[in-house]
Amino acid sequence: MSVTVRVKLLGIFRKERGEGHISVKMDSPTSVIQIIHKIAESSPGLRRVLIDPELGDPRPNALILVNGREISALEGLETVVEDGDEVVLIPVTHGG
Repeated sequence: MSVTVRVKLLGIFRKERGEGHISVKMDSPTSVIQIIHKIAESSPGLRRVLIDPELGDPRPNALILVNGREISALEGLETVVEDGDEVVLIPVTHGG
């Protein structure tokens, strides 16, 4: 069963990818982290700003929503996304 997930990129993520929406096709329902790794593999600039290099994790740099719900209220990075779902990546601004 093929699954298409819509990924919406905001802020610096959109700038680095050069587009605000991506359709990701997977062979079956999959986890949020697998979707993120798939789009990061295809865009080194996005990977640089999205994935924390020490942790290998996007959460320090992004608020991640699945169908409008923050993933910490779901199953975290292991939240399963299915055909037609939307993942939104919102950059977390750090400053001091």
